[in-house]
Parts: sequence; structure tokens; C-alpha cells
Amino acid sequence: MTEGNFVDYVKIYVSSGKGGKGSSHLHREKFIEKGGPDGGDGGRGGHVYVRGNKNLWTLFSLKFLRHVKAGHGGDGGSSRSTGADG
Repeated sequence: MTEGNFVDYVKIYVSSGKGGKGSSHLHREKFIEKGGPDGGDGGRGGHVYVRGNKNLWTLFSLKFLRHVKAGHGGDGGSSRSTGADG
């Protein structure tokens, strides 16, 4: 093994996902004057988990991984439909 293949320090930037926007939709039907709100909630932003592995003896696989981002949540819709989670 050459000296350049062993990496014991890496710096990784991690960010969670943003939550989706809620919907301010109002219920509408032909014979209902004031149907009230029926907009859905926005989806939750994604999570990032870091877990160690005692069998991993070098960080070479993470050397070129600089940014880790979780997915964003989807926007809410009408009929109280919740947006997708990130």
C-alpha cells in the first residue's frame, strides 16, 4: 500500500432538506358558498445520518465527497393532500 492511499481526515459539508410549502387552497363546490380551507401541509425536509463503521480503516472513499444534501419536501396541494417528504 502506498502512502497516498491512506486518508484519516476528511471535511464534509452536510445540510438537511428544507420543508415544503403548505397550500392555502379553499374548498370550492357549486352549491357551497364558504367551503373553508382544505389546503395540505408541506412535506418534511430530508434527514442526514452519519454512522461509523469499525471495519472501515481508511476514509479514502469519502475523500472526494465534499457536500451531502438531503432532499427537499414537496409542496402541499388541494383536498388536504400533504407534500412528499424529502
